[in-house]
Amino acid sequence: MAKPKTAAPAASRTIALNKKARHDYFLEDRLEAGLALEGWEVKSLRAGRIQLKESYVLLKDGEAWLFGAHISPLPTASTHIHPDPLRTRKLLLHADEIKKLIGAVDRKGYTLIPLAIYWKKGRAKLEISLAKGKQEHDKRDVERDRDWVREKQRLLKSG
Repeated sequence: MAKPKTAAPAASRTIALNKKARHDYFLEDRLEAGLALEGWEVKSLRAGRIQLKESYVLLKDGEAWLFGAHISPLPTASTHIHPDPLRTRKLLLHADEIKKLIGAVDRKGYTLIPLAIYWKKGRAKLEISLAKGKQEHDKRDVERDRDWVREKQRLLKSG
């Protein structure tokens, strides 16, 4: 008798996370976007060779583009292809989603930040978020609150 298939845990499908995003931005609305990739990029993603730290999303001519994401080519990439690790990649979103994002970015001063890249049904997906930049005092406030919660837990356990 065959075992029933179970979904893989979310952690194993995640390729890369942008850990600095929560530290540098107030994250609000999240969206899932597809990526238009070349073959060598997909192979590199399967090997986990991507960095989202310095990347951002721009909206131009009614399309969304991923800038600054570094996908390191594998040494076994084809000899006739000259891969560009910092190539601008197109994001695949519905037209109404793009219109909503354009309104938020242009009128309300939001930024689009990539949060994570992961596999979903064999396709690479990028989670992006509408975000507002944090100033230095905002970062200190968050750190102070986190320390206070930790200290409260410590006092409750000992008392």
